[in-house]
Amino acid sequence: MWQRAQTLYLVIATILTGLMFFMDKAIIVAADGSVAQTFSFTSYIPYAILIGIVTCLNLLALTTYKIRVFQMRTAGLAAIITLALQIWLVVDFMSTHDQMVFRVAAIFPLLAMIMDILAVRGIFADEMIVESASSLRKSRRERRK
Repeated sequence: MWQRAQTLYLVIATILTGLMFFMDKAIIVAADGSVAQTFSFTSYIPYAILIGIVTCLNLLALTTYKIRVFQMRTAGLAAIITLALQIWLVVDFMSTHDQMVFRVAAIFPLLAMIMDILAVRGIFADEMIVESASSLRKSRRERRK
């Protein structure tokens, strides 16, 4: 399980989405330079629900390494939901506050999405290798008969 690159990608994506529960994504700076307000990913319930879904999907993809097609679809769905979350965050906060300063955690959904896409590519490549080997074994058996 741990020797595959896609497993490491899924672990990184899971850690990034899990960290979103605990980190602030943006702050509003007051006129005097002090922090007026902080925004976390969980301050708005729909964001927290989506982050929870994405984290669960990443954990599910991480633990179903023997069912590659399901793992690939789960990681792909997590990437799509993460992209939607990132777009929603950008549109929502760019339209509401001019004084907003984003923190490093604001790019965690984007990084998690990239990791999910890389994992999907790796899982797909592994599945093609397994199908190729299966096809070769099948053709050898047919020649022996």
